[in-house]
Amino acid sequence: MTLLAADIGNSDTVLGLLDGDEVVAHWRVATDDRRTSDEWAVLLRGLLADAGGAAELTGIAVCSTVPAVLHEWRDMLARHFAGVRSVVVEPGVRTGVPVLTDNPREVGADRILNALAAARLHGGPAIVVDFGGTATTFDVVTAQGQYVGGAIAPGIEISLEALGKRGAQLRKVELARPRSVIAKNTVEALQSGMLFGVAAQVEGLVARMIAELGVARGEVRVISTGHLAPLVCDEVDCFTHHDPWLTLQGLRLVFERNT
Repeated sequence: MTLLAADIGNSDTVLGLLDGDEVVAHWRVATDDRRTSDEWAVLLRGLLADAGGAAELTGIAVCSTVPAVLHEWRDMLARHFAGVRSVVVEPGVRTGVPVLTDNPREVGADRILNALAAARLHGGPAIVVDFGGTATTFDVVTAQGQYVGGAIAPGIEISLEALGKRGAQLRKVELARPRSVIAKNTVEALQSGMLFGVAAQVEGLVARMIAELGVARGEVRVISTGHLAPLVCDEVDCFTHHDPWLTLQGLRLVFERNT
């Protein structure tokens, strides 16, 4: 089975080509809600052809946090990939994850997929920290595989962008590790505040979540994912695993369960 998994986020869309449980090719493209279904089809066919997987594609699994883009994807799947089995992860689709929140239908599909993949591939209890550009999400799954909730914080990219726009003497800077925490110039001061500030935020929230779970710290898997995770991982000592394709693996698991 060759599966195309698509995680459509607010800023970026991560695409992965999976052969069984192995990600054999992957891409990250901008999520543009002005892009039509025909444009998405041309983009996907070009990427698949470049990877040599276009002719062998047997399934497509999609999750999205952007309704306008998901609408175009539905149209694309119906018109351009009608012969390929597809699963769109949304309320009503079987994931195998009990969602124990006040309103399960409002929990983002990507967060449920992260919980599913964490429980199945790493075991629980687990906390998944997903570093996206728009938001950093924290999701908690119990030892029984139940999704019990989490937290959402502003993403690293959007925070830096806001500082650059709202600060009269500030500007956009490269997301990179500064020479030291105590910066000697404005650029490194922004980098220090962002990188080490996020690291402290992650450590603090994870510690509070573990305490609230009522389990020993050593019993909890803390998993980092998302394209910005490598920037932060070395500055945080609470992570036990780094899994860059956690959401794509969750899409694979749901596809297998529903087809």
